[in-house]
Amino acid sequence: MGTQYVKTNRAFTVIRKYAWLFTLLVAIGGLVEPKLGLFVIFIMSGLMITAFFSGRYWCGNICPHSSLFDILILPISRNREIPKLLKSKYFILGFFVFFMFNFSRKILNVVNQWGTFGFMDKLGFVFVSTYLIVMIFGGALAVLITPRTWCQFCPMGTMQKLSYKLGKFAGIADKTETNVTISSPEKCIKCGKCSKVCPFQLTPYLEFDKNNQFSNIECIKCATCIKNCPLNLLSLKNKQA
Repeated sequence: MGTQYVKTNRAFTVIRKYAWLFTLLVAIGGLVEPKLGLFVIFIMSGLMITAFFSGRYWCGNICPHSSLFDILILPISRNREIPKLLKSKYFILGFFVFFMFNFSRKILNVVNQWGTFGFMDKLGFVFVSTYLIVMIFGGALAVLITPRTWCQFCPMGTMQKLSYKLGKFAGIADKTETNVTISSPEKCIKCGKCSKVCPFQLTPYLEFDKNNQFSNIECIKCATCIKNCPLNLLSLKNKQA
């Protein structure tokens, strides 16, 4: 029998509780006012900048779609194990190429219409339609499998990992990133609670490094494992602290 994943509160800040409203504003409201989609440009810029310094922090703490999945869909989700195929490097890369090709094609088609009537609406609608597709497709996966299924191969998540690696290469991320840290490894009873509540179904208790940190690139620093550790051994710390 596989791991029995546990549903628990994942929203510890105001942003995480209500960011899902932005998803509805853009995905639904954008059908009436396409210019709302232009706000997504700021979302993309924000996630790339934060990733350079803190990895996938945006996914766990700010992302509107993630808020939607965790707040509205988690209660009705089957909360099953995420298929390995959807987490494989080949699938993630293939989907990223497919997504970016289609997205770029749509953007270029609109850019070629620069100066025409309704240009801003057409550009905004590219983002609106993308947001709507993610909400529908990601929402379906969230219900049928687990809330963060889409996040495993989300193109924005892939872009964050690329930005993060650049931050690591520049020697900046090591100074700014915080990771899940265990205070006393010898006290860990290997109950696996941190894994059972992890939105990404990662296994912190099996992967702490020599600095007592969980430095998996997929970690979204959401602190769900920290809040649920029965012995209160976990916290978010910079490895240089």
